[in-house]
Amino acid sequence: MGSLEEFLGEIMWQEKLLGLLRIVFILVLAWISRMGLRRLLNGLQRRLEKRHQTDGEAPSEATKRVETIMKLIRQAVSVAFWGIVSLILLGEIGVDIGPILASAGIIGLAVGFGAQNLVKDVISGLFLLLENQVRVGDVAIINGTGGLVEQVNFRTIVLRDLAGVVHVFPNGSINSLSNMTHDWSAYMFEIGVAYKEDTDEVVRIMEEVGAEMRADDYYGRMILEDLEIFGVDKFANSAVVIKARMKTKPVKQWEVGRQFLRRIKKAFDERGIEIPFPHQTLYFGEASKPFQMKMVEGEKVPASTD
Repeated sequence: MGSLEEFLGEIMWQEKLLGLLRIVFILVLAWISRMGLRRLLNGLQRRLEKRHQTDGEAPSEATKRVETIMKLIRQAVSVAFWGIVSLILLGEIGVDIGPILASAGIIGLAVGFGAQNLVKDVISGLFLLLENQVRVGDVAIINGTGGLVEQVNFRTIVLRDLAGVVHVFPNGSINSLSNMTHDWSAYMFEIGVAYKEDTDEVVRIMEEVGAEMRADDYYGRMILEDLEIFGVDKFANSAVVIKARMKTKPVKQWEVGRQFLRRIKKAFDERGIEIPFPHQTLYFGEASKPFQMKMVEGEKVPASTD
């Protein structure tokens, strides 16, 4: 019992209490600094969005681009901030951080030699952001796989396709990237009609349907320009194909396109315009005469005498 009292008496309680108070003070100061950094980054995000909108960029496009960049900035700031706070706390509890820093430098050098792919992914990701190639919320095709961009990280890009499957691509392995919703989108139409139809009349009907959609309260907000009709594009096996395009806001091209096709079908039915289906004609050569065929209606087939 005496030895325990002697041990407790040797502890410098005042110094320990001061050390504990310093740790609490550092944590409180770190929390306040973290809140200040968050407000600073939020203010920076708002200023960047306003600047991009002032430059003529659509609000939704400016928001997607700035949010993607600010997410990565927040990640980098958070890692650096808490790393510094951790080193300060280790110093306060008596841990010598000099060897830790030296070891971190050596480990970082060793990792740098062995993690060339990681460095390649990070550098490629930075160029993707700086060149504004893809943002969170875009619909893109990466290495032949299409989907909605859910995450743009320093090392990877995450897509989710229409079936809900998540695809993760290291930035350094991206060989091809097609962004389908950058600034504006478009739906391409290939309308096939029978060879007997007047293509000028078909074009007029398409223009009428396009004008109706632009005047629509709901779909008109999604459409950027009048329907652009390129004209007769090709002679298919059983149809004359007329090609057209409608520009829309990003990601809205499919919704607008489906509605346009629905209205075109109804308009063609009302005007008697035939949308052909594939069919084949049998030809037996010049020596074979055409078959004589007629429709027999209401006639009874004579019974067999056998």
